[in-house]
Amino acid sequence: MLGGMTKRILITLTSHDDLGGVEKTGYYVPEAAHPWEIFRKAGFDVDVASVRGGEPPQDGYDPADPAQAAFVASPEQRNTLRLADVDASRYDAVLYAGGHGTMWDFPDDPDVIRVGREVYERGGVVAAVCHGPAALVNLTLSDGSYLVAGRRVAAFTNTEEELRGVAHVVPFLLADKLAERGARHEPGDTWQAQVVVDGRLATGQNPASAAPLAESVVGLLAERRG
Repeated sequence: MLGGMTKRILITLTSHDDLGGVEKTGYYVPEAAHPWEIFRKAGFDVDVASVRGGEPPQDGYDPADPAQAAFVASPEQRNTLRLADVDASRYDAVLYAGGHGTMWDFPDDPDVIRVGREVYERGGVVAAVCHGPAALVNLTLSDGSYLVAGRRVAAFTNTEEELRGVAHVVPFLLADKLAERGARHEPGDTWQAQVVVDGRLATGQNPASAAPLAESVVGLLAERRG
C-alpha cells in the first residue's frame, strides 16, 4: 500500500441510464455525494470514475442537500475518469456507489472487476452500497474464487426492490445473486441503514447506508495507517 502518504479512494459510478425501458436511471447521487464529503473531510484524496467516463447519468438528486449539490457541481463528477484508464495501484480503497444503472453495466465490466480485484489484492478496502454490490457478483480474485464467497454482505434487498416496483424489471435480484456466489447476505430493516464489514470488504444495504458505510471505510483505512 501507499504507506504514510495520504490515502486515496476511488468512487466508481455507473454509466447506464435506462431502467429496463421503464424509466431513466443512473447512479444514485447521495450514495456518491455523502461518501465523497466524508472521505474528503477525513483528509483523503478522492477520485471519481465511471464505466464510460465523462458526466454520468444521475438519479435521486436533491439539490437542496448541500453535499449533493457540491458533488454534482464538482469537476470530479462533471468529468469522471474512464474506468478503463484507471491505475488501480494508486488507490487504498474503492467504493462502488449504487443506483439501478449498476445492475446493467457493473456485473460484466472487465474494469469494474479489475479495479476491485487489484485494490483488494494489494491490501486495500473494497466497499459497495445499495446496488453498488452489483460490482461484486462477478468479481473474482486471481485464484478464480469470488471475492464475496463465504463473506457477510449487505445489499439492496428483494423486499426493497419489490417496494420500489422494479423487481420484475431488473436483470436479476441482487441479494439472490450474491447468495449464489457464496455470500451470506444479511438484510437489515427496510430502508434503514445496514452496514456489514467483513475484513476489508464493507457493504451497505440502501441509500441510508451510504454515510455510515463511508465512515466504516474511513475507520478501516485509519487502522491501516503506516
